[in-house]
Amino acid sequence: MIPAAFEYVRADSPEAALDALAEHGDDAKLMAGGHSLIPMMKLRLAVPTVVVDIGRITRLSYIRDRGDHVAVGALTTHYEVETNDLLHAEVPLLAHAASHVGDLQVRHRGTIGGSLAHSDPAADLPAVLLALDATFVATGPGGVTRDIPAGEFFTGYFESSLAEGEMLTEIQIPKMAGAGWSFQKFNRRAQDWAIVGVAAVHGPDRTGIGLVNMGTTPLRASATEAALASGSDLADAAAVADEGTEPSADLHASVDYRRHLARVLVRRALEDASG
Repeated sequence: MIPAAFEYVRADSPEAALDALAEHGDDAKLMAGGHSLIPMMKLRLAVPTVVVDIGRITRLSYIRDRGDHVAVGALTTHYEVETNDLLHAEVPLLAHAASHVGDLQVRHRGTIGGSLAHSDPAADLPAVLLALDATFVATGPGGVTRDIPAGEFFTGYFESSLAEGEMLTEIQIPKMAGAGWSFQKFNRRAQDWAIVGVAAVHGPDRTGIGLVNMGTTPLRASATEAALASGSDLADAAAVADEGTEPSADLHASVDYRRHLARVLVRRALEDASG
């Protein structure tokens, strides 16, 4: 299908992008790599009258050591995340998961910030950042920034807590400090969306488990995390992984099958992360 007519604006700085959002309001959509927005526009699920292209803002493409965390610019591509030495050393779960996003062409164009702002519950990276207890930095009018914990960012189906006139500019990820980790993704083909996926961090001082495609938003396996905190063994904790989730049925899987997959994949992830 062909998208509805729209005006194209190219922003060469974060300030220019924010000015365009302020000028056009809800009629404008930001576009980074375009792999999420363009398909939705073709299906008329998104009908912006103005598309603001931010893909060439190099100031928002970086990966930096900030002491206790790694800062990743929102326009850093999946491929850069996948191959970065600092992330491999300090946040290996994120680097590994990025290598499973789409195919090589998608990873060279798609950006981490675009994936997160799109808030797709079937995407890999939102669940990973939930498991890692990341913080998202939003920048609004006048350059005012605010920090949003990952657990408060995803608010609905393709909806986030970004306010009107704000854009996601940075992701701050705590270093893993040797904690075990695992990423499990069950899909039909390597480049497909996950039927169900699990990102897990598990160590003496922290446990985080993010679920892919188990509800209308990216979410955590909160029941499993609580069970582990209360002393349950891995198998018993994994057995409640689907509690509090609302998976949907489609041509790939029924609700019951997705619940079964969540329990199985969380168990595998925890066993893998425990060494």
